[in-house]
Amino acid sequence: MTTIEGKHPGPRAVPTSMTRAAGINLTKVLANEYAADNILVNTICLGRIKSAQWTGRWQAQFSHLTLDEFHAQQGESIPLKRLGEAEEVADLVCFLASERARYITGTAINIDGGISGAV
Repeated sequence: MTTIEGKHPGPRAVPTSMTRAAGINLTKVLANEYAADNILVNTICLGRIKSAQWTGRWQAQFSHLTLDEFHAQQGESIPLKRLGEAEEVADLVCFLASERARYITGTAINIDGGISGAV
């Protein structure tokens, strides 16, 4: 798992963007190294997904809103107009771990509601 900042850095995100970009490149290197053993290596680039991290941000800075109001506010800038759900990430993980994804390796898949400027 990494974040979309590895492909599309935002402002004031140098350490995160650089380490995530390295993780994405490591994915490609490992996919090539282990392909002969039929080991698939992919990474999922997370966007804004409801999580304890977002709940902590809400508690620290936005507790004047309900958690649902905070999530709605944070989703306004996302093309799908909402934060992602953990279950949606889990669905993607399950797909990549399944036989249906047996020809997918070395990829970095965004799950971000369309917010990233990178493919």
